[in-house]
Amino acid sequence: MSDPFDLVAAGPRTPAAPPPAPLVRPPAADFLAGLNQAQAEAVAATEGAVLVLAGAGTGKTRVLTHRLAHILTTGRAWPSQILAVTFTNKAAREMGERVGRLIGQAVEGLWLGTFHAIGARILRRHAELVGLTPTFTILDADDQVRLLKQILRAENLDDKRWPARALAGIISRWKDRGLTPDKVTPAEDSDFALGKARALYATYQARLKTLNAADFGDLLLLNLTLFAAHPDVLADYQRRFRYLLVDEYQDTNVAQYLWLRLLAQGHRNICCVGDDDQSIYGWRGAEVGNILRFETDFTGARIVRLERNYRSTQPILSAASGLIAHNAGRLGKTLWTDAPGGEPVTLQAVLDGDQEARTIIDEVEALQARGQSLADIAVLVRAGFQTRAFEERLIQLGIAYRVVGGPRFYERQEIRDAIAYVRVLHQPDDDLAFERIVNLPKRGIGDSTLLLLHGLARARGLSLTRSVTLAVETDELPPKARAALLALRADFERWRGQLGSLPHAQVIETLLDESGYTGLWRAAKTADAPGRLENLRELVQAIAEFETIGAFLEHVALVMENAESGNQPKLSVMTLHSAKGLEFDVVFLPGWEEGLFPHPLALDEQGTAGLEEERRLAYVGITRAKREVHITCAASRLVHNQWRHNIPSRFIAELPVQHVLRRDSATPSPGGFRYRQSAADAYVAAFAGQGAPRAAAPGARTPPASPQGFRAGERVRHARFGDGLVVAVDGNKLDIAFTGGGIKKVIDSFVERA
Repeated sequence: MSDPFDLVAAGPRTPAAPPPAPLVRPPAADFLAGLNQAQAEAVAATEGAVLVLAGAGTGKTRVLTHRLAHILTTGRAWPSQILAVTFTNKAAREMGERVGRLIGQAVEGLWLGTFHAIGARILRRHAELVGLTPTFTILDADDQVRLLKQILRAENLDDKRWPARALAGIISRWKDRGLTPDKVTPAEDSDFALGKARALYATYQARLKTLNAADFGDLLLLNLTLFAAHPDVLADYQRRFRYLLVDEYQDTNVAQYLWLRLLAQGHRNICCVGDDDQSIYGWRGAEVGNILRFETDFTGARIVRLERNYRSTQPILSAASGLIAHNAGRLGKTLWTDAPGGEPVTLQAVLDGDQEARTIIDEVEALQARGQSLADIAVLVRAGFQTRAFEERLIQLGIAYRVVGGPRFYERQEIRDAIAYVRVLHQPDDDLAFERIVNLPKRGIGDSTLLLLHGLARARGLSLTRSVTLAVETDELPPKARAALLALRADFERWRGQLGSLPHAQVIETLLDESGYTGLWRAAKTADAPGRLENLRELVQAIAEFETIGAFLEHVALVMENAESGNQPKLSVMTLHSAKGLEFDVVFLPGWEEGLFPHPLALDEQGTAGLEEERRLAYVGITRAKREVHITCAASRLVHNQWRHNIPSRFIAELPVQHVLRRDSATPSPGGFRYRQSAADAYVAAFAGQGAPRAAAPGARTPPASPQGFRAGERVRHARFGDGLVVAVDGNKLDIAFTGGGIKKVIDSFVERA
């Protein structure tokens, strides 16, 4: 089918052509038949602004594809007059294929793709208007960092103190907000390089233009610049696109939001599909407010709620709905299903992280024995470091698994780097490990120095580290490299000397700090840096579990040798963020404790907004399950090589009691755990009274209350000790488990309800 528009940068603007005849001629009702009432309403509401609030498992993709097919086959628009935006290339490809199958022919000319892909397509048509040529290069993240390093060197800024990767993150966040350098106010400037980030951003943009290049953030930012400076070009696209469809609208950032609003001002037929309850990417620029203010942005907009769920049982949906109802920032909907039956969500308090891993993997084995495929089971954690305990247990038992959304624990970059340091500490002649860390972080030891060391090592039959001893005593090395090698050699000698008097895990923790490797990630300021630091702390904890460094390194070698096996079904282990959009028969949700989930960084940096996003993350975790959800929390957890007593996550107390069932923990074997048994018992007792009574005791008596009305299981706040959970009541005395402060006895008049 020919395109009625031929839109080029300098060409004449062609007026909109009349709608064509339908592509094919099935009755329009064909695309409404088989849909439920809400889905059919969303498909048929083609004119005007429409927001489809699509709850988890309610068939949003079905609505999007049927809506596209309905528009095309009823002759409302040519394919080239429809803009359909997704967040991934995979989603765009699948949507195009499904529409083609629906209408019985391939659809050509449809503007279907990711924000960046569509932005690049528009930008290449009008590149000269923003100072580029149509053949401009799109820089990837590594190219961006290399260019910023050049700029930092030109400005005489130390890349160790002010890492280029951190500056790249700052610039990307500005671009996500639609801010060009001139729009970044002094108040919004970063403390990077003592307030020079804004000026460095301007230099970077000028350099990009010189190189005829753009980074990913520019693909939309330059679109906004283009539309603002050339309203005639914007008007062309507004006339062109009769219909706009947007998937995952809750994940849009400010730049994407502004871009969509501009394009929608023509025909104003925009349909956004999303779920405000699944907006979980605030840390990478997503603005849940975009979906919450849709009705304000588009006066007279229609809101269609997809609430009938085709994935999960009613107890799972009711538990998730009861939890998310505690969020104030939402448009509101309640998921339901007409499928009968279903097991309640189970809650289980365990004594520590090790028992948590054993308990969950034992249950996985039991499910497998009953015929459940491993491919339909998932363990979803809040933080990446949590996967290690599960991976160790799975490898020990020979259960096939995969880590989704990232490498396995011991395959992660920061772990491989840290283990290379440990290998050199344990075995000085380990050349491969030494070469990996000799200039990590940067010490001024370049390729020419390494080449000289290799030559000396081969000539003398020595290892690299032993050749260093010879090389530093000559004048062949550059002074900076010689000083760096001398300092590194002295550091390793000091660390090895400490092994005789200090625990080996403590020495390794010192090594990672004093070598500058921990500081490298602490200064990175990238979105993944906090997770990498948590992984490094988890590594130190893992090393502490072995009697010697040698035993740990042997264990790691065996773990790495355990290659993935063929195409057999595998248990999925992943973070909650990676699980969005997936579904499983059975889902395990470990680590529901204060101080872990909700994650303290989210609360510290965003306050109430961060708490609501964490709650949405919990909602996403629960709604991944079709048949079973199992939540666990640990009374004690080894964090930073110290035992920390926990109280259950506030999200546990927010689950509706009629849809949850508390399980008793298995009795631990003698000597099997490292904690104060009394604290663990008190924790389990508190958990028993906290919103999840045993289903077998519907007639149990009401727990006793203090004179002020406090009961076991209530959350309270103390002026000195902070937030806590009432563990037990004895008259006017309360035993309270305070976050990070253990269990204390307090008079009830000294606390208030949290």
